[in-house]
Amino acid sequence: MFHFKSLLNMQRGEALAVAVVLVGLLGYSIISLGWLPHMSIIAAITLLLFYGLIRGLKYVDMQDGMIGAVGQGMGALYLFFFIGLMVSALMMSGAIPTLMYYGFGMISPTYFYFSAFALCSVIGVAIGSSLTTCATVGVAFIGMATAFHADLAITAGAIVSGAFFGDKMSPLSDTTGIAASIVGIDLFEHIKNMMFTTLPAWLISAALMIWVLPGINAENLNSVENFRSQLDATGLVHAYSLIPFALLVVLALMKVNAVVAMLMTIVASLLVTYFHSSPDLQQLGAWFYSGYKIEGEAFQDIARLISRGGLESMFFTQTIVILGMSLGGLLFSLGVIPALLDAIRHFLNTAGKATFSVAATSVGVNFLIGEQYLSILLSGETFKPVYDKLGLHQRNLSRTLEDAGTVINPLVPWSVCGVFISHALGVQVWEYLPYAFFCYLCLILTLIFGWTGLTLSKK
Repeated sequence: MFHFKSLLNMQRGEALAVAVVLVGLLGYSIISLGWLPHMSIIAAITLLLFYGLIRGLKYVDMQDGMIGAVGQGMGALYLFFFIGLMVSALMMSGAIPTLMYYGFGMISPTYFYFSAFALCSVIGVAIGSSLTTCATVGVAFIGMATAFHADLAITAGAIVSGAFFGDKMSPLSDTTGIAASIVGIDLFEHIKNMMFTTLPAWLISAALMIWVLPGINAENLNSVENFRSQLDATGLVHAYSLIPFALLVVLALMKVNAVVAMLMTIVASLLVTYFHSSPDLQQLGAWFYSGYKIEGEAFQDIARLISRGGLESMFFTQTIVILGMSLGGLLFSLGVIPALLDAIRHFLNTAGKATFSVAATSVGVNFLIGEQYLSILLSGETFKPVYDKLGLHQRNLSRTLEDAGTVINPLVPWSVCGVFISHALGVQVWEYLPYAFFCYLCLILTLIFGWTGLTLSKK
């Protein structure tokens, strides 16, 4: 799928040195210096541009590589626009506030973290989008966690684990479709084979959340009624307000295009909105651009929770996508990534080494570029001949791509998913990372099965 021409015939040692410097720069500037990811990626791009100029390349040629990469990521940019609109619509219609209201009354504090994990898993499979799950149900659970005085980092870890279970296992997920198509196997064959690693990872995660993580004491429920009363006073809480959520799930099960499903959900949300309020077009325009807003001292505890969404809220993430794809295109154009992939490919003669190399490459691309799609596409294209040579079925490759590519991206602070989720939930990546059990359990299990040969199938 990627047809970038390498402008430099870079040696492996040189490519490795460049990659190590870039990862160190990104990690140090974001984690230690507290830079926004935009600044870190701009710094990395600038460094690479100067490096290319020193090596005798023309800026225009390097720019073409960046533009080409961004062009291939436009689908994600469009998706983010509609996510922003949909979150505003679900807020103004009362869908998310209603979900929070009923959630406060139904979820047991003792099993709160597991509840967040399980519900996000179900919603994630139904709609096929981890980011949409985090931006809707995830936001609701963060609100509940605030009321329960639960640990926000653990809550976010449970949300991310459930959302990416859904992203990984849903036939509606774009990453699932890419992983299957890039190696040339049937989508449902791919999903069925992923169960060998995914279901054990889910069960172990559930056990950890139920029996290992700390519970929430009953006395911490004192503030819940205050939250519920404030939500009820907004006039947004109605049983029929959940209709847009139900429509979104039905459309997803019908395999309707994600953007089309979001547009129909937005229309349904607008119809529901006019049952309990009558905003004019000027107000709607403001909410869709800047996010739904609720004001007044009576709502000060919940204002931060339900004043969300809008196109403006997506600009932060969209610029990350543009910069991240630009960085990926530049690394290709300079020959860094081709040299690294070529260095790995030639020394593989066992299933264990192949699995480890695919996983290492997928994880490495996630850390180097911060893009899960690239981690799947690059690793898949690179290692297909290796699996053929070893007589291994390509479904083993597609499973490893997801176990080490899709679910690792939210654990990288400067990645597209990491930035989006931390921005949406208000919890930094390095804070929720230790509790995103499902994500790294998938990686661990795929490596174990690769070295032992368990669940691996021959052609």
